Amino acid sequence: MSLDEKFQKAAEDVKKLKSKPSDQDLLEIYGYFKQANEGDVNTSRPGMLDLKGKAKWDSWNSRKGISKDEAKEKYIAKVQSLIDSIGMN
Repeated sequence: MSLDEKFQKAAEDVKKLKSKPSDQDLLEIYGYFKQANEGDVNTSRPGMLDLKGKAKWDSWNSRKGISKDEAKEKYIAKVQSLIDSIGMN
């Protein structure tokens, strides 16, 4: 299975977790997902009142400089760790 296929499978598997991961885990997988698909952050940081948007942007921005392939590998590993700890439906 290619890296892209594993990445797509992990993206599908994360939706099948038994329970919702912590906000910190969700931000981590979001940051890796965005970095893997789009590369370095390419938008300006959301405004003061958009707390959720800022947290997501910060998570993505914290992965700046990581290659798309490395971000995919880290995403896959994080999803697998969530599956191991939470389980799947």
